[in-house]
Formats: sequence, structure tokens, C-alpha cells
Amino acid sequence: MKLTLGPILFNWEPDVWRDFYFRIADEAAVDAVAVGEVVCSKRMPFFDVHLPAVVERLTAAGKQVLMSSLALITLERERRHTEELARDHSFLVEANDISCIAHLAGRPHVTGPFVNVYNEGTARWFAAQGARRICLPPELPLESIAAVAAATPQVEIEVFAFGRAPLAISARCYHARLHKLSKDNCRFVCAGDADGLPVDTLDDERFLVINGVQTLAYACTNLIADTDDLVKAGVASLRLSPQHCDMVAVARTFRDVLDGRVVPEEGMRRLNAIYPNVSSTNGFLRGRPAAP
Repeated sequence: MKLTLGPILFNWEPDVWRDFYFRIADEAAVDAVAVGEVVCSKRMPFFDVHLPAVVERLTAAGKQVLMSSLALITLERERRHTEELARDHSFLVEANDISCIAHLAGRPHVTGPFVNVYNEGTARWFAAQGARRICLPPELPLESIAAVAAATPQVEIEVFAFGRAPLAISARCYHARLHKLSKDNCRFVCAGDADGLPVDTLDDERFLVINGVQTLAYACTNLIADTDDLVKAGVASLRLSPQHCDMVAVARTFRDVLDGRVVPEEGMRRLNAIYPNVSSTNGFLRGRPAAP
């Protein structure tokens, strides 16, 4: 079982962003790392200056680098960027929007978790377009994962295994609206919430997190206790989505459980200590509501 570190979804300070990936390159027990802005194209200029050094460091460390596309493309400059990304043959591109697939058709690439691959027929279609790996959307139950994996043995199936699950993305910026700002003049207020901004219900229960134009689950998806069943289902890789915690320790814990050095119960205890005060859930995988 491989481990993939997904792209950072939150708006971290550029130096923090760079140093995070440097440490991942030097210390994290992951096989592949996805980099690139997925949520908001306005953030790109802050990170682009550090991208070459990050890619060089990850590559030198033996990590496979995936270049992630935006998950929602609405502007002309975003369309141009996506087309340029798809034309770059230096790295495997991770497509998170169907329009990116149009530029990648016939070339090896990765289909990201923001593309709706919910059944065997869809997975086979993406495989025919050149997908070598498909990271399934985080809301799929185990039975559907197993069915997709069985139908596409030529593709590596990846499952979202740690982190707040991305649920939706919109053209409207929730962070800007909350601060009574327009999207075009947002002042990058999302940078003030390194792990997203929690949203409460009327009963004062936290159930969502907003991240600029993105909505995520509040509870942290954590499938470390389900790894045996995921192996049996034909899953080839697990995705760890960066949160504001020690992701090197998260990766090490998953690797120890997958390699049999640590039992899943101990792995769960470790992860709860690494990322405290946030409930863990495997509700999507098991088809049941998450605990509040």
C-alpha cells in the first residue's frame, strides 16, 4: 500500500508552505506528493516563487511529484493556467476539474478526488482517457470502492484516508463575505484560519469548515483502523490531506500500521494525540453518520 500526500488546501503563509514541503521531502514516509493550488487561483502568486525549490527537494528525496490543477475553473486566466499545466510533460498532472482532462486525454495522468468518479463505468472512462491513478471522492462507501477497483485493475485506486474531507467548492468566497469584503478585494482573510474556519449549527455543534470558496467537513476523516478492509477492496494507495498538525508523524503512523509494526488501535491513539480536539470519523466509508 502506497501513501500519497495531497495538496495543501488552506492558505498558509508562503514560507510556512515552503518549509512544510521541505520537511515532507526530508522526513515523511510517503511515496508521492501532490503540490499546486487547488482551491483559489488568487493564492498562486504567493507560492509560485517557491514551487521550483519545493519540486526539486521532493524529487531529490525520491518522492513522485504530482502537479495538481484547480478544482473549479471559472476565469480565462484559470483556463490558460490549466492548459499550460497540462502541456507540461515534466511531471504527472493531477486533474481536479473535468476541463483539465480534456487537455490530458491520451497521456498518463492522475484523476483527483474533486472529480466525481462514483461508479465502475465512470472509472473505466477515465482510465481510457489515460488515468493511471484515480483518487476517489471521500464520500464513497467501502462497497463502491471495491466495485470500482475490481472494474479497473489497470488503474491504481487511491482513497482519501486522513484529513478534513472536501465537500464542495463554489464561485463565491465565504471568507470574504463573512468579513463583508468582495471576492475581488478579499484581502486574503482566509490566511487567518490555517486549518479552516469552523461553522456551527444552531445547536452549537461544529459540522463544517470553510476555506475561502471551499467547504469541508469539520470532523477529520481517519481510516487507519480500516486499512485491512481497504487492502482487501483492492485499494493501492491512501491519501493524507495536510492539516495544521505534524503531518510527518501522521505519515509515519500510517506507514507503521500498514507495515504491521503498530496495531490499528495504537495508530488511532497516536493520530488522536497528533491532531487533538478534532473528532475522527470513518462515516463515509462505513455509510453511517459521523459522531459530533
